[in-house]
Amino acid sequence: MMRLLGTPPEPLDTIPYRSAARGGGTESLPLAVERRRVDALPDGCDAVLVAGDLQGVAPSPVTGRPGLLGVALAEQLSRWAADGLLPPPGRVGVLLAGDLYSAPGADLRGASGPVSEVWLAFAVAGCPMVYGVAGNHDEVTAAEVGAYGPEVALLDGGRRVFGGLTVAGVSGITGDPARPMRRTPEDFEATVRAAVAAPPPDVLLLHEGPTGATPEQRGNPALRTALERGGPSLTVCGHVHWPEPLATLGNGHVLNVDARAVVLTAER
Repeated sequence: MMRLLGTPPEPLDTIPYRSAARGGGTESLPLAVERRRVDALPDGCDAVLVAGDLQGVAPSPVTGRPGLLGVALAEQLSRWAADGLLPPPGRVGVLLAGDLYSAPGADLRGASGPVSEVWLAFAVAGCPMVYGVAGNHDEVTAAEVGAYGPEVALLDGGRRVFGGLTVAGVSGITGDPARPMRRTPEDFEATVRAAVAAPPPDVLLLHEGPTGATPEQRGNPALRTALERGGPSLTVCGHVHWPEPLATLGNGHVLNVDARAVVLTAER
């Protein structure tokens, strides 16, 4: 289930936001939102929104006040539904690949902070499934997000099933385990291997992902080796930006959603 098809992506919309610029200050950017086709969706969903690395500030489409980009994305779902671009939020599942925080002024790169309000915004919107992992700049716990509903879950080595779709996830990145949201390379790889052990999940959520098929698709080569045989049909990751967001991996695909939002819908 949720195997990407060969049809080209379709632009759906953009959300303007502010992000910390390299070298200091802030810059205005568009969050590209596109549609991609999959072979099947979980029961209870007519679409699944996948996003990650939403490290920016955007005005709320409801109040107009600036806040985290992920909150604005969640609030935009109702607007898109009203315009006929998406099903109602109650039929849109959500998968989050981590790093959802921005400094309030969008002027400090690499800032870390609390992100539970992003998870809450999707739950309040009525999304039936909100699963995700934490990035290395997220301050959030499984208990926090789990309080927002029975199908709101932060994954770190575990898996959940919704509507016949099995989703596994591993939070954080490789690095010094004395720092937040980091594991040694050996521990990280072992945790990923355990998460996809037979039977493999349909979807694997990661923040730090495997390398892709080209040098520009940077990532963790050990993870690619771990997932090439018997892995999931779809691996979602972020952390580093890929100019081309899609790569094959074994019998499935890797979808990089660093600073992207992708709406998965079933083939007509």
